[in-house]
Formats: sequence, C-alpha cells, structure tokens
Amino acid sequence: MSAIATRPAAPLFTGSDWNFDTLGRVYGAIERIATEELGLDIYPNRIEVITSEQMLDAYASTGMPLFYRHWSFGKRFLRDETLYRKGWQSLAYEIVINSDPCIVYIMEENTATMQTLVLAHAGFGHNHFFKNNYAFRQWTDAGSIHDYLAFAKSYIAACEERHGVEAVEKVLDAAHALMNQGVHRYQGRHALDLRSEERRERERREHGERLFNDLWRTVPVAKKAPRASEEDGRRRALLGLPEENVLYFLEKTAPRLAPWQREVIRIVRLIAQYFYPQRQTKLMNEGCASFVHHRIMTRLHEAGAITDGAFMEFLHSHTNVVMQPDFDDRRYGGINPYALGFSMMEEIERIATAPDEEDRRLFSDIAGCGEPYAVLRDAWANYRDESFVAQFLSPRLIRKHRLFRLVDDGASDEIAVSAIHDERGYREIRHALSRHYDVSRQDPDIQIVDVDLEGDRRLLLRHQVADGVRLDAGDARRVLQHLADLWGYGVRLVEADEERTFATYDAIPNPLA
Repeated sequence: MSAIATRPAAPLFTGSDWNFDTLGRVYGAIERIATEELGLDIYPNRIEVITSEQMLDAYASTGMPLFYRHWSFGKRFLRDETLYRKGWQSLAYEIVINSDPCIVYIMEENTATMQTLVLAHAGFGHNHFFKNNYAFRQWTDAGSIHDYLAFAKSYIAACEERHGVEAVEKVLDAAHALMNQGVHRYQGRHALDLRSEERRERERREHGERLFNDLWRTVPVAKKAPRASEEDGRRRALLGLPEENVLYFLEKTAPRLAPWQREVIRIVRLIAQYFYPQRQTKLMNEGCASFVHHRIMTRLHEAGAITDGAFMEFLHSHTNVVMQPDFDDRRYGGINPYALGFSMMEEIERIATAPDEEDRRLFSDIAGCGEPYAVLRDAWANYRDESFVAQFLSPRLIRKHRLFRLVDDGASDEIAVSAIHDERGYREIRHALSRHYDVSRQDPDIQIVDVDLEGDRRLLLRHQVADGVRLDAGDARRVLQHLADLWGYGVRLVEADEERTFATYDAIPNPLA
C-alpha cells in the first residue's frame, strides 16, 4: 500500500489560497503517487512561479527560459498581450520545458487546486514523457539545452554588435522561414552541448579561413554540352544530394556566406531539431500528461488529500480540456489531441484490465494482462503519434468518437464518405488517422536535387506533390526568396508528381549585408 493510500488527518489545502509550503506538501503527495503507483521516471523538477506578463513573454520566445533577440518575438508578445487584456484569449496554466532539470512555469494567479493539477500534468506527466520517449532521446539532449541557448544568445548578440542588427536579422529572417525544412528526419542523434558547440564554432571558423571550398574555385562559365550521367551522379554524391535538410545544406555548402552567418544558420537549425519531436508526439504527450494528472488527482481525492470542492474544480477544468466539439460546433477546430490522447490512454487501461471478446481478438498481447501502467509506460516510451494510433486505436473508441473518413478529391464535385465506424471501416479509419499524424506527410516533401556548378550555380529543388496537395504560390515565392538570399545565386523550385509538372518558381538573391 502506498503512503497516500490512507486518508490524511486533513486535506493538503482548503480554499483557493496557497503559499510555497502548500506547494511543497502538494508536490510530495503527487510524487508518491506518480512514482509508487504509476511507476513514472522523471527528471528533477524546478518549479518557477511567474506572472501573467512573464507567461506572455515565455509564449513569445517559444517557451524557453532564455533566447536570442528577434523582432518576431516582440510582435508575438504584443499580439498575445492585446488579446489577453481584452479577454479574447486565455493563458495556459503552465509551460513545461524539456530539460534536465525539467523547468515548470506555473502562474501565480492559479488557485491551489490548479497548482496541484499543473504540477501533476507538467511536472510528472510531460516530464516522464520527455525523459523516456525515444523520439526525444534520439533528437534532444535535455542536459545541455540551457547551456546551448545561452551560447546561442551570446553569440548572436556578439554578431549584432560586430555586424549590425539589420544584417543579423536578415539571416535570422531567412533561416526562420526555412525552419520546417531544417530538420533531420531519418538520421542519428545530434546532441546539443555548449562546450563542444563553442569549440566546433572556432574550428569551423579557422577551417574556413585556412581552406577554400574546391567546389567554388572555378569561375562560372557559359553552359557546356550536357555531361554524362555518371559525372552528374558523382557531383551530386560529392554534394550529398538529394538533401531534404535545406538549412544543413546551406550551412555546409552555400558559397557566399560568411562564417558567422553559417553559425547563425546552424543555431536556428539545431533549435528546430530540438522542437521536432514535439511535433511528432503532440497527441501522445498531451494524452500522457492528461491521463497522469487525472489519475493523480483522483487518487488524492480518494485519499482525502483534496476536498470535494477542489475535486469538482479539477473536474470542471479537466472536462473542458478533453472535450471534443462536434464537427458542426462553432468551436470545432479538428480533433482535440487532449481528447483523443486521453481517451486512448483510458482505453489501453480498460483493455489491460477488463477486455471484451473484441479486445482479445485484436489486442491479444495486452488484453487482460492486468498491468495497465506497464503497457502505458511501454507505449509512451516506444511510439510516436502515427504509430501509436496505428497500433492502439480500438474499434470501441472509433465508435465512441463516431469517427468516419471523408475523401475530398479536387477532381470531383462531391465529397465522399469512404468509411464509417463499422466492421468494414475500422481498419481504413485507423490507417487514415494514423497518416494524419505523420509529420513527414504534413510537411511538403522539398529536396535539393542538384546544383549547376559549371553554369550559373543555380540551386535546383523539387517539391514532390503528394495527394494533389500543392504549395501556396505566394508563400512559395516568399520562402524561395529567403533561400536565394542565403544561397547567394539563383534558385529554382519545380513542383511536380510522377506524371506532370505543376509549377516552376525562380528567385534571384538580394544581398544579405
């Protein structure tokens, strides 16, 4: 029996007021349930109480405790502050940072009940997911992110002093525009470490001063006769083409970038890589945190550690968070990741403890195993959103949420319902929803495919059109202009599928400095 299993002499708090002693008692009670009953494994927590203005500031700088300066952060702050002050937008109860120690920002305006909720949600739910999920373990280094951000902030500030704010902002603007095309999706670990990054920055600068890239030693000449395909293949292999990580290619290969500009691009690229796992696991991460806080708050209430009034306050907040508006509801904005994630976690618990015949047929490996938290911990560690949905979305849950699949074919005047929540539609709905959470399908497939070294040094890119989804022409031209500015020569993007070419976009560079 756990330490919290018996009813305490008095609740952890009464009323809405709290102080730091209250937070200490609450944290201790939550920790016992999280570790002894749920078996969670977390980074040490660092709890910071902040004001609403500080929360707005954290919103503006992607939630990180320190960041380099950029005009877009101020623009975001003014927008969010205006909406908040007018009552058109609320603020999150907390922000949690994937770091070691894990930093949890909690609002000083929260009631004691909400502080308890967010400590369970962020300090234990998100924290456990950050530490154990393989996507975060592969792509991020929680122990060094704060040091790296400090290095990035000081480096960019030094560049602004030396080269001017406007010159640095031009590079940052261009790199920010390409952030979604600046991540490695299928390669190995790229850890962030301050000491090694500082050393590598000096090594890269010294190397650039000693050597001149042989790729750019020849002066461009008029176009020659077409070369043999073998020579084209050797050139592309030398350049590492095709390459989907556009920022990585520019950092390593762009002929006209100064060493400091390459380092700024590298900073933006590594930060984009740090956030990439969060895009891959939104459903699971929020589902994990919601399930954890629900179980912890329920156990606290069962043990008498929180009052009936506090539990009702919690249920009101929790219900609002996991509510899924219907498709014809004015509040509908797609599938709520909190709602579906939490439902799937509860469904796994039910299948592991009280399965029916359908569950035993479809989930024979976990049905009736009697260890729901072990199954959940394994899922939290080894899946990301699309694989989690493909593996664990049950027919019962499809029926509960009344999921169905629409096919919107641009070549047809009608929208077809291709699958509903019946025996024939389960597999198709699960497959379609799984693909919906595949980030590699959400982002356009744009790759650098060639460089005209002997001609005008134009950079050639291809957008592989999938399912008929094309780029917005205006956005494509603006982003391509940023790419041309960094490359230093002309850039061409061809948008095509296996059958035909849809569009071709060209851009010529403007000077960065």
